[in-house]
Amino acid sequence: MTKSRFTQIGLDRLVRLVWLEQTSSLVLTNNTAKDVKAILQNELSGAFRSPGTDVRGSLDKTITVLLKVWLMVPAELESLRVGGLELLSRLKRRDHMAIHWGMVMAAYPFWSGVATQVGRLLRLQGSAAAAHVQRRIREQYGDRATVSRRTRYVLRSYLDWGVLQETGEKGIYSAGPHLAIEDSRLAAWLVEAFLCARTNGAIPLKELQDNPSLFPFRLKQIHTKSLMAAGANLGILHQGIDDELVMLHVRRQPNVGTEELFSKRRL
Repeated sequence: MTKSRFTQIGLDRLVRLVWLEQTSSLVLTNNTAKDVKAILQNELSGAFRSPGTDVRGSLDKTITVLLKVWLMVPAELESLRVGGLELLSRLKRRDHMAIHWGMVMAAYPFWSGVATQVGRLLRLQGSAAAAHVQRRIREQYGDRATVSRRTRYVLRSYLDWGVLQETGEKGIYSAGPHLAIEDSRLAAWLVEAFLCARTNGAIPLKELQDNPSLFPFRLKQIHTKSLMAAGANLGILHQGIDDELVMLHVRRQPNVGTEELFSKRRL
């Protein structure tokens, strides 16, 4: 497994939900990486005051993040990526946010780390202060200015996605509307994405249902049988009568293009 995903922060840009939707749509229509980058440079340039792609300005850095989520993923995330694209192709737009959330936190576990702290504060206090989130993240990743700055980028992204909302106090956020996850395959895929963001790739089932890193979502009651039926890459380890461990059991996808893979699955 690629250790750098867990040790590097990576996210140094605002990640807008609409940009991820654009990127995944381009990938689903079987564009090459070169074409996806060129199209994004053209379509997103207006959102940046200084496109400056020749010197890797903000636009290029943002595109790099987008591509690392939906196109250029490490080998251990390829199965997750293909499954996420298939879900995007068949589920309604309202469910797409959960898929993008899962893929971002798998590609960039720092996203999940910030979400964990936000979710805990929301549960304890009903609100989350940016200063409190930053302090907790610095305790985990190091007391550096870059850690605080990149935490702010993630919090701004949460605001853009609508999973956090501004309150009357500066730097204090409340939770946005929760998205109910009703599709069993989406629920299993989101669990898989969650496990891909963890260094050990496993978690006790009882800790999964209301995990703070998934604070924007409401998963229906999770049962091992439904997870195993819907998630081919998930495994269950029984440690006791009422103690079950959910873990990754990855089966690599064949090396075929997205379009060919989807056509095979529809047969």
